[in-house]
Amino acid sequence: MVARPEPKPPIDGLPTVVIVGRPNVGKSTLFNVILGQRRSIVGDEPGITRDRIHGQAVYRGRRFQLIDTGGIIQNDADWIPTEILKQARVALGRAAQIIFLIDGRTEITGADRELAKMLRRLGKPVTLAVNKIDTQAREGLAHEFHALGFRDLFPISAEHHMGIGDLLDHVTEGFETSVEPEEDAPDPAAEPAIEPRAIKVAIVGRPNVGKSTLLNALVGEERSIVSSVAGTTRDAVDESVVHDGVEFVFIDTAGIRRKGKTKLMAEKLSVVMARRHIRMANVVILVLDASEGVLGHDATVAGYAHEEGRALILCVNKWDIAGEKSKRAFTESIRDELKFLDYAPIAFVSAKNGTGVKQLFGLIRDGYKSASKRVGTGELNRFVEMLDFDRDIKVYYMTQASVRPPAFVVFTDKAKELHFSTERFLINQLRKRFGFDGTPIVIKTKRR
Repeated sequence: MVARPEPKPPIDGLPTVVIVGRPNVGKSTLFNVILGQRRSIVGDEPGITRDRIHGQAVYRGRRFQLIDTGGIIQNDADWIPTEILKQARVALGRAAQIIFLIDGRTEITGADRELAKMLRRLGKPVTLAVNKIDTQAREGLAHEFHALGFRDLFPISAEHHMGIGDLLDHVTEGFETSVEPEEDAPDPAAEPAIEPRAIKVAIVGRPNVGKSTLLNALVGEERSIVSSVAGTTRDAVDESVVHDGVEFVFIDTAGIRRKGKTKLMAEKLSVVMARRHIRMANVVILVLDASEGVLGHDATVAGYAHEEGRALILCVNKWDIAGEKSKRAFTESIRDELKFLDYAPIAFVSAKNGTGVKQLFGLIRDGYKSASKRVGTGELNRFVEMLDFDRDIKVYYMTQASVRPPAFVVFTDKAKELHFSTERFLINQLRKRFGFDGTPIVIKTKRR
C-alpha cells in the first residue's frame, strides 16, 4: 500500500516525516514515490530543490506530513546552500521521524559525516535510507553505511520503487491509525499512477556496429554523426519520437571499448556515460554486427544491461551485407554465445537501408510492458502450489517485490539461496505462466 496524497493543507496535529540528505541523492524522487505524485522537481542537477516542499500522505491508515528539504551542505559559504540549511532546520525542529537519505553508489563523504553528526545532536529518531541499491549485488554494500552511527538502515531504490514498503513500515510504526487502509491501494514498490511517461531506450554496443545509423533510422533524421571511424560518437545524444501514440526517447551511447583499450580520457568517459545511460534506461538495444558475428566483448556489453536488470533487445545490424548467413544459424550462434540472454528477442535489421527497423518499436513496447508487469500475491501462491520443487527445500509462498526488473521474494524453510538449477526452473516457469518476455527476472529468498 503506497502513501497516497491528500489534497488538504498541512495540519499541525499530524506527525511530520522529514527527508534530508546532501544534494542529488534522490530526496525528491523518494518524496514523489511516497506521495504517489510528481510534487518535487526531479533532475540530475544538484540542489534543484531550493525550499522545503511538503505534502500530506496516508500509509496503512497512518496520516502524516512529508517534507522534502533541499540538499544540505554544512559550512558552505554559498548563499543558496546556507538558505537551504536554514529551511531544513525549521523542518527538522518539528520532525517526528527523520529519513536520512544517502547515495549507496558512492562512498561516505565528508558532507554525509557532518550531516550525520548534526542529526545525532537533534536527539530525534533517524532512519538511514541507502538509496540507489537496485540490484542484489549492491545490497551488501548498503551495510557499510552503519559507520555513520545509525542503527536503523534500509537499502532502497527510489527510482525503481524497491524497499519503500519496509522503510515506511518502520518510519510510521508509532503513528496513529486515523483512516481505514484501502484494500486495493497500490503497492509501495509499484509505479505511481501518474501521467504516462516516455520509454527511455539506450542503444549500446561495441564501436562501429552502427548505433548512430540505427538511431537516425529510428527517428528519421540525421541526429548522430555517422562515420566509418570507430568511436565517432563520444557523448550520448538523445532524440524523442512518437510512434503509434507512444513516446520513445532514444539514447545513442558512445561505443563501449574494453577497459585495456580506453586510453584516451574521452573514451574512458564514454564507457562511464554508456553504463550510466543503461542505468537510466527502461529498455536497452544491444547492437551486434552481422558481418563480424557474435564476439566475446558483446557478452560483456550485454552483461552491463543484464546486471542492471533492464529489458533487452538483441539487434543484429548490417544484415544486408551478411552474405549467405541464415537467420536460423545466426540465432543459434547468439543463443550459444549469450546463454544468459535467452529471454531477449532478436531482431535482424539493416539500419543503413531501414530494413526491419520498425519492428523495434513493438519489441521495445513489449519489453517495457513485461518489465512493468505485476502479479498478485494470491495468483503467485496458486502458481507455487502447482510447482514441484527439489525435496531439500520447501517453498511456502512468494510475492512480487518490485518491477523493472520484476523481482520476486520466495519464502522457504531454510536460510539459504535457492540452488542455481532451482532458481532457473522457477524463472522459466514464471515466464511460461505469466510472460515476462524480454526482461530479466530477479529471485530473492527469505526464511519464513
